[in-house]
Formats: sequence, C-alpha cells, structure tokens
Amino acid sequence: MNISVRNNLNLLSKRDKLKNRLGGYNPERKTEYNLPKATTKQLKDLRNRLKEERKIRMLKVILLSVILFILILCGFFYATDGIIELITI
Repeated sequence: MNISVRNNLNLLSKRDKLKNRLGGYNPERKTEYNLPKATTKQLKDLRNRLKEERKIRMLKVILLSVILFILILCGFFYATDGIIELITI
C-alpha cells in the first residue's frame, strides 16, 4: 500500500501551478497600492453620488419588474380567455 501511495505521488506534477501565470506569483512580495489621498469633502461627494446612482438603478429595476409583471399578467389573462372560449364552445 505504501508503495502504491509513493508511486501515485511521483506521478503528480512537481511544478508550482501559479508560477507561470501572467503577472507572476511570489508569496513573499507585498502588493503596494499608490492610492491618492482624498479629503472628507471629496469622500462625502463620492458617497452622495453613489447613493444617487444606486437609487436610479433601483428605480429602473423596479419599473422594469413591474412592466414585465404586467405583461405576463396580460398574457395570462389572454391565454385563459382563449381557454375559456374553447371550453364553452
């Protein structure tokens, strides 16, 4: 059994899987970010702008959902109307 396990381990790949990726991979290297400093006013403006964009996006999603629901409901009533006419004939 030990020989089978050792042979199976020898069949495994010996190379580092992330070594040849684009951008490389080095676990000892630290990622450095060069982010600009922002004032509190800039952060507040950004927060308000993001809130407005989120409100507009949510409004669009709700309106689209309501329109689709109404269309599906109309299709359902149209289909049931046709089914009722077929049954009563």
